[in-house]
Amino acid sequence: MQAWREQLANSITAARELAEHFELDEAARRACEVFPVRLTPHVLELALRSRAVARQFVPDGAELADGGPGDPLREENARPVPGVIHRYPDRLLLMAAGRCPANCRFCTRKGRVGDARGQDRQKQSGSGFDAEKAAEAIEYIRIKPDVRHVILSGGEPLLLEDDDLIGLLDVLRSIPHVRIVRIHTRAATTLPMRITPELCKELGRRGPLYVAVHFNHPDELTEEATEACRLAADAGVPLANQSVLLRGVNDDPAVMQRLVEALLEARVRPYYLHHPDGTRGTRHFDVEVSRGLRIIDHLRTHCSGLAIPQYVKDEAGAPFKRPLY
Repeated sequence: MQAWREQLANSITAARELAEHFELDEAARRACEVFPVRLTPHVLELALRSRAVARQFVPDGAELADGGPGDPLREENARPVPGVIHRYPDRLLLMAAGRCPANCRFCTRKGRVGDARGQDRQKQSGSGFDAEKAAEAIEYIRIKPDVRHVILSGGEPLLLEDDDLIGLLDVLRSIPHVRIVRIHTRAATTLPMRITPELCKELGRRGPLYVAVHFNHPDELTEEATEACRLAADAGVPLANQSVLLRGVNDDPAVMQRLVEALLEARVRPYYLHHPDGTRGTRHFDVEVSRGLRIIDHLRTHCSGLAIPQYVKDEAGAPFKRPLY
């Protein structure tokens, strides 16, 4: 069995399993039921030695007290067909997978993606890839000539089998008006062994293709994660990073400076710093915009321009992500 499959097969998906490693009060245990839990052994090991990582993946009773909408960006209103979120005229999200290797407690699709119940409780390794749904999504893209940019999202698109993922990329590449394909992945953090030399070689052959990774804290840039980024970069795949500004994780100028400098060393361009969306169950991560602006000012003062991400806020109905100045 490949290492990444072993990680999936041995993931934690229940409060009783997690309680063997972390102290969970009754509220945290209930949070596991309301918002399903999943940690790969790689993430578990990270969380045991990093409070910043644990805060992102270990349930907190505060999730149950958080108000707010379940779908703050109104993505469900922008689904013309199953598997597609089409909010902007020239680009759309193709939801290539139905779950993630690890469930981030701050996820904007919290409670709608990555359910650890049902099949996941049985620790099956399938991605949730639905060929029939994918065919409907592809047909939608074919009849929308204004769509020039397709973003594979989910869930975690790198949970697709190599053949499924490469086949999907090739179909998209065959559509004349699709000029750019992008993969949004958290796998470099949660399942870095999934990013194999064989996969990177195939991705490198299918440009222009960009991969957006997701690191929020320098502790996530482990040796395995850095190696995964190196493999992709060596194969000719451009890498950019998206972070989410999170209270108690990276809302500190010195922490963010360490992160962006480490990303550049790993050949990953800092791209976006997202202000939290305020999804139900995530409000305890909220940070004041003024604090985010101070962090950006600190980075401008102490770092190369290459290291400065755009600080943005996504809003329902807006024609673009709003830069915060």
